[in-house]
Order: sequence, then structure tokens, then C-alpha cells
Amino acid sequence: MAVDAMRSLLERRLVVVIGKGGAGKTTVAAALALAAQRAGLKVLVAEVGPDESLPQLIAPNSAPVGYAGRELLPGLSAMRIDAFEALASYLSLQIGLRTLVDALMRNKSFRQLLNAAPGWRDLITLGKVWQLEQLEASPGIPLYDLIIVDAPATGHGVSFLDVPRVVVSVVKKGPLHRHAEHVEAMIRDPRRTVLLPVSLAEELPVRETTELVERARQEIGIAVDRVVVNAVQSAPFPDDLPNLASLLSRLPDDAQVGDLPPARTLASCAAYVESRYQLNRSYCDEVAHGTDLPIVTLPYLPFGFRGRDDLARLGEALLSEPAEPAEPARPAADPAKETAR
Repeated sequence: MAVDAMRSLLERRLVVVIGKGGAGKTTVAAALALAAQRAGLKVLVAEVGPDESLPQLIAPNSAPVGYAGRELLPGLSAMRIDAFEALASYLSLQIGLRTLVDALMRNKSFRQLLNAAPGWRDLITLGKVWQLEQLEASPGIPLYDLIIVDAPATGHGVSFLDVPRVVVSVVKKGPLHRHAEHVEAMIRDPRRTVLLPVSLAEELPVRETTELVERARQEIGIAVDRVVVNAVQSAPFPDDLPNLASLLSRLPDDAQVGDLPPARTLASCAAYVESRYQLNRSYCDEVAHGTDLPIVTLPYLPFGFRGRDDLARLGEALLSEPAEPAEPARPAADPAKETAR
């Protein structure tokens, strides 16, 4: 168990949100940004993918923020880190001739050469994150209290974070070695940076998240102190009727309950919802046990994502006290698979 397991996410300088595609990591990054902004922090949330989707979650119908970025809400800014733009900025700082750099970046052959070079996008993107973390509003006062990075999906995410270490080990001196060291130090500093894995309460995402946490610990050395499990089914029945599915199943099949469907249909629906709830709980226990980390569960939204109010609700859940790992439990039968049989 990590020493800082109960430390608030808002106490870090950098939170890297990572997860399997479709697990909701972009929504989690947006929800955390909104929660931090509402807590009075100056926040920057950065996407590193080819497309922008996060700003629309925070400020629907807003124009693209691009590499330059802009403020979406008071104290909450967003940007998309484009590797070519970041490289142009870096070369301009090193060479001092922006016109020459721009001409070079427009050169088709040069761009093709870069696209064939492994790892440079990841290194320059993380270098930009490091530069953003170093910015100051005034001497000794950071421009941003918290930077949230919506990282690549799980498959690419670990190699994305591991590039600085590889560069430091291969390039022994010079500016590239020095800058990679700065980035690696930022990633490995548990006081500044934490990795926030996002999973679903399903078999494959749980397995990938467990493997991700192990690789992050062993290969990268980045702090991981909790796992977010998204879209978790809440208890389906009132506290005073926890056995509602069983009670409905005892009614005659053709019994009518007011204007509701027949009792047989109601019992089948109740049994399905109950089994989904139990299945979600078993996978939450499994990811907690497999990673030996506390988990934060985010509720399943039955009507889908409906704007900033839902985002605020998820943000509140993200900042709640994580639940400690439970004893491993055997996953319940998946009702969808049972139906298919």
C-alpha cells in the first residue's frame, strides 16, 4: 500500500489520468478539473490525443482550444498538446529563430522523418507538460496549482511515460539528456505527480488495469495510490427491500402490480439488475485486490452524461475517501452471458 494512499488528488501538482479506451478517462479528467476549480485551484487540463473532446464536457458548444489553449471557466484552462507544435516551441527556444523553425516544420520530408522516429512525440509532449509545470504567475507562485493530463489509452500509456527513462539511459549527455532527466524527475516525484488509472467493473478492463499498475510500479516508478472504477451500478433496491427480486419471483406469473408489467417480467428485470450490481461489486473487489490499492467508485449514469451537473457529481465522488481493498471474491455470473446460453 502506498504511503500517500489517502492524500487528496488536489495536493499534487500533476495528475496523469490513464485507462483503457472507453473506460471514461477523459470524463474523469474533466470531472477532476471541475472539482479542483470549484475548490479554488488554478487548473490546467491537457489532452494529448489527436482530437479534442474534453473541453466540450466542461463548456459545451465551446470553440476548439488548440495548442494555445484558453480559459473555459474562471481558473480552469484547457489545451491540446500537439507534438509538432511543442517541438517547434522547443527548437525556437534552443535556436532562437522561429521563422527558420516554422519553415523546417512545414517541410514534408522533415515531418515524414519525424513520424518514422520512435518515441519523440512522447518525449516532446512530456517535455511540454514539464514546461507548463514550471511556469510561474510571479516569482515562487506557480501559474497552475494543478495540471491534469488526459494520457493515451492503456496500451500506449505506459510506454508514453517510460520514454524519458529510456532517453536518459541511452543519451548520456547534452541538452536532450538534461531535459529528459528533468521530465523523468517530475514523473518519479511522488510529491508532485500521481498516476490515476481508470477502469470499468468488467473483466478485461480490470485485468488491463492490474497489469498497468504493476508495470507503472516496476518500470516507471510513478506513484499510484488509488484506482478509479467508473460506471459502477449502485444498489438497485431500497435499503428496506434488499430482497425485492426474490419477493417478486414468488408472485404468480400473471399477477398484476398496478399498471406495471406482469410480475414475471418485473421479477426477471429485478433479477437482472441485481446480478449486474453483484457482478460490478465483484470486479471492484478484484481490481482492488489485484492492485492492492484503495478504489474510488463513480456511479453509473442511467440516463447518460447530461452536462456539467453530472460532471460535478462525478468530481465530488472522485474526491471522496477511497475504499480499502477487500478480500478477493469469485466474480458473479454475467447475466448477459447467462442469457446467451
